[in-house]
Amino acid sequence: MRENRSPHILNTSANLLGFCFIVLTSVKVAKLHQSTFIDEGAALAIVIFMSSCLLSFLAMRSKNVNSNKLESIADILFLCGLIVLFITTMLIAFNIIK
Repeated sequence: MRENRSPHILNTSANLLGFCFIVLTSVKVAKLHQSTFIDEGAALAIVIFMSSCLLSFLAMRSKNVNSNKLESIADILFLCGLIVLFITTMLIAFNIIK
């Protein structure tokens, strides 16, 4: 029997969603015009993590067979969000974008 990962996905996605909001807000407040890739990466991660949060929440609330499918999609979206954050961070760290 599969373990229920939905609460873990929801918790971690929500935390990373908040992190992405802070990054996006900081870039906008600092008026960094050169950081369009940071904006786009953070915005994409926000959309992905929000989708993951919603699907994992729906998986927890669902009582039917679809909850496993929703959880799997939320899990995949969470991984995609992590990859987006990783790529954005590496591009900044190695000065590929300035």
